[in-house]
Amino acid sequence: MPITRRKLILSAAALPVVQGAASLFAASPAAAASAVGDVVGKITVGYQGWFACIGDGAPIDAWWHWSNNEAQAPSPSNNNIKAWPDMSAYTHGYQTGYAALGNGSPATLFSSVDQQVIDTHCLWMQQNSIDTIALQRFDPNGSEGPSRNEVTSMLNTGAQAYGRKFYIMYDATGWTNMSTEMPADWTANMAQYTSSSAYAHQNGKPVVGIWGFGFNDTNHPWSASACLSVIQWFQSQGCYVMGGVPTYWRTGVSDSRAGYLSTYSAFNMISPWMVGRIGSAADSDSFYTNVNVGDQAYCNSNGIDYQPCVLPGDLSANQRAHGDFMWEQFYNMVRVGAQGIYISMFDEFGEGNQIVNTAPDQSTVPTNSGLYALNEDGTACSADYYLRLTGDGGRMLKGQIALTNVRPTQPVVSSSPPSANTNIALSMPTSSSGYVQTYIPANAVDGNSSTYWESTNSAFPQWLQVDLGAATAIGSITLLLPPSSSWSTRTQTIQILGSTDNSTFTQIVAATGYTFNPSTGNSVSITLPSTTTRYVRLSFTANTGWPAGQISEFQIYAASGGTTTPTPPTAPSNLAAGSVTYNSITLSWTASTSSVGLGGYTVEQISGSTTTKLGTTSQTSYTVTGLSASTSYSFAVTAYDTAGNVSAASNTVTVTTSAVPNTNLALNKATSASGYTQSYVPANAVDGNSSTYWESTDSAFPQWLQVDLGSAVSIGSVTLLLPPSSSWATRTQTIQILGSTDNSTFTQIVAATGYTFNPSTGNSVSITLPSTTTRYVRLYFTANTGWPAGQISEFQVYAG
Repeated sequence: MPITRRKLILSAAALPVVQGAASLFAASPAAAASAVGDVVGKITVGYQGWFACIGDGAPIDAWWHWSNNEAQAPSPSNNNIKAWPDMSAYTHGYQTGYAALGNGSPATLFSSVDQQVIDTHCLWMQQNSIDTIALQRFDPNGSEGPSRNEVTSMLNTGAQAYGRKFYIMYDATGWTNMSTEMPADWTANMAQYTSSSAYAHQNGKPVVGIWGFGFNDTNHPWSASACLSVIQWFQSQGCYVMGGVPTYWRTGVSDSRAGYLSTYSAFNMISPWMVGRIGSAADSDSFYTNVNVGDQAYCNSNGIDYQPCVLPGDLSANQRAHGDFMWEQFYNMVRVGAQGIYISMFDEFGEGNQIVNTAPDQSTVPTNSGLYALNEDGTACSADYYLRLTGDGGRMLKGQIALTNVRPTQPVVSSSPPSANTNIALSMPTSSSGYVQTYIPANAVDGNSSTYWESTNSAFPQWLQVDLGAATAIGSITLLLPPSSSWSTRTQTIQILGSTDNSTFTQIVAATGYTFNPSTGNSVSITLPSTTTRYVRLSFTANTGWPAGQISEFQIYAASGGTTTPTPPTAPSNLAAGSVTYNSITLSWTASTSSVGLGGYTVEQISGSTTTKLGTTSQTSYTVTGLSASTSYSFAVTAYDTAGNVSAASNTVTVTTSAVPNTNLALNKATSASGYTQSYVPANAVDGNSSTYWESTDSAFPQWLQVDLGSAVSIGSVTLLLPPSSSWATRTQTIQILGSTDNSTFTQIVAATGYTFNPSTGNSVSITLPSTTTRYVRLYFTANTGWPAGQISEFQVYAG
């Protein structure tokens, strides 16, 4: 394995002093080179997607990145990871050489080359407002290439299903012929994805990342001009090019080669690497002062978007401080004015810097592994804690919560409902129809009544909204304006609305004039009717004190009993199979409904009393892949809502996959006929020997020959033969083709047609069929110019 990013370690204690730091550049909001797009103004996660297991069906057929010796299962003596994943959400796990987990469960690991795994990751990103995925692509020309290609295709599918964006991020590490092979790979393999609805675009251009130019080590040996040429080539293809660059790119010292600044400056976006550079909140503060401020100022001056890295910390090195280390980085990168943030990384178990669901405590870690769990410093953390923390960091980046160095994310989410005295809107995500100057929506939930939101002026109606994170039973709202006596009494006309899906809103309280009087604290309390909702919106249509909506604190309180358990969604209905091939089945169904907002659907395979989860989707269709040919499968679908409630199962549908293409489905299958002559029995027509044949009763048209395929399958063509001997003169037989699923009611597949059998062309006739699923296939004969009977030596049926 080539040396990768994890080997590029610098000590924060040896931090060079960089000119152009805080003493020279005062931190201020960045003058963004680009408007908000799929990477600017967004949270991007680096996604390795490079784990595989022997037996998972991946082309690489190895314990890819799980083991040092990838031909053998990972174990305490063959380990390549620094943390253990939480496996509870994955359908498939592969047995390792470790002892059982602390709770007695087997020590299994997931494969990235698995659609269910990638779909689960995309779902988690959606749930935690993680916007964009930078899919790492190392040199694909060796044994890893086919597996990387499969992961790319699967990620495209998952990102589309869960509304995420992704882009290809090439890693040049150890890629000897990078300058020619990287553009060639883009042209031949990756550029096709830019037409996907899930592919990230910035400034109207598809995004491409390149990591590794200018690093001062032997794995990154290219000249500045060679690197510049590659950047310019991608830009000539119409791409927006993001560069993963050395930490000290701007000054050309330490991890950066000298003389590369012009090359770095050619990137549209710069993302300096930080893994191994910092390990504490104090380190992050030092880099903010000595490096980040100067970096941001240079990018602002040169029209470059700045996307610094934020990392959770190496779990094995006790760096995480139950999230305080990561939050300090979010705080520093937002206050420096970064155009976007790059998370290093989503799934990097090899460096211990993963944010994806990780073993929360030793009960979910192999007992003989020596690996830490998320509670390594004594603070309990949920498996998804760093995903939730990243979501909150993204909200601060986007101005949905106020800038703060106090971490708002709790390591463990309480399962108890909120009390009626708890402001459940505090620090939650906000949005609005608009705002003026610095009076952003997040001011209304920051707990400070002296800051406030003010809408666009003279443009009623206007609105302010808070997302409670889950459907919650709410009982009252308190609205405040700043308590200062300089705020004169005013009446604002406000309607209160609610939604479970942020799309369809219903009225909770009709438009009413509420008077805010500084002599009584500029406060208004509103009791609500019984309501369960997630998104609460205030709609303003008038204000007697100023031509805009104004709120300093938007407080929401739970009803008695707090979060409710709503009625589960209705069961999906009319589950049916559409396209059926030899290795896949496409299912579709009628949508469920939910009182709190539909989360999606779970597709299940049923085998006797065993139900296996295959995957989840937000759509009303799903393609099951990796099936065996000519095999019967049963499926059902359930729905789940945004509160986690699950519906009853749909109807069960049983489908048989077709045979492998070019396989004669009729060979040696059961036959029957209207009659036969002498020894020319129906079975001769499916025995694989074109010299034997079936002949019907003579001079008694109509006659028929039939084959039973064993189960209903999709068929696409029929080939009919007579013996190839030249003693069989040319003849035309008039044949109709019929099908049935029950051997009782037959329907026409192909109308009666005259088919000519000519020994000079092999006495063979091939007939293409319309899309047909049937079990019994019947040939119906009404004429034969060569003999007064139906005659067939081979009756071959092929899958559709």
